[in-house]
Amino acid sequence: MLTTAVLLVALLQAPTTAVDTSRTAFTECLRKELRTSLQAKVTPDDFAAGLASKCEKPREAFRAAVIAADRASGDKLDAATQDADAQVADYHQSFSEKYKDYSDTNSLPSD
Repeated sequence: MLTTAVLLVALLQAPTTAVDTSRTAFTECLRKELRTSLQAKVTPDDFAAGLASKCEKPREAFRAAVIAADRASGDKLDAATQDADAQVADYHQSFSEKYKDYSDTNSLPSD
């Protein structure tokens, strides 16, 4: 019984670790795009519009990890997919807002 419980905990932690790792890679990529675009004086609207085509590999890895974690916790595929898409959209929205703030103040984020 104890062995089964330990194994179950380990299996549930694996998707969570993948979510954390892929989230870090995705946000680091977005942060790099933010800084590069600020230095290039890209308009806030153009930055926001271009996010969908940036950081594709880390975004898809994060999305897949969220779906896997949600499915491992019992969510149906549709619900897991909606959650993953919502999280990606939230990051895009957050970075677009940050970009506008930095652009409006003509400043760059600290390293």
